[in-house]
Amino acid sequence: MSQDPQRPIRLTLYVAGQTPKSLAAIRNLERICEEHFPGRYAVEVVDLRTAPHLAREHNIVAIPTLVRELPTPMRKLIGDLSDTEKVLVSLSVNEA
Repeated sequence: MSQDPQRPIRLTLYVAGQTPKSLAAIRNLERICEEHFPGRYAVEVVDLRTAPHLAREHNIVAIPTLVRELPTPMRKLIGDLSDTEKVLVSLSVNEA
């Protein structure tokens, strides 16, 4: 089943404070979304230092972790998201 290229994408990025890896992941995710999904994505950044209970509730075992919540099924990717192709392939987001 191919994905609708106009389908909204909902992502959650779990970080731990303002570490270099966390900041790099935020910057890389913003760049990837603007380049590949302009106008059809929503990103929530969750700082596990301020909400540590969410790590257990959402089964986050490493940080930074990116979670694609929509479209389903959910997918996770760990790392600073510096490899654009790896991010796109890992999240299985097909472009038009």
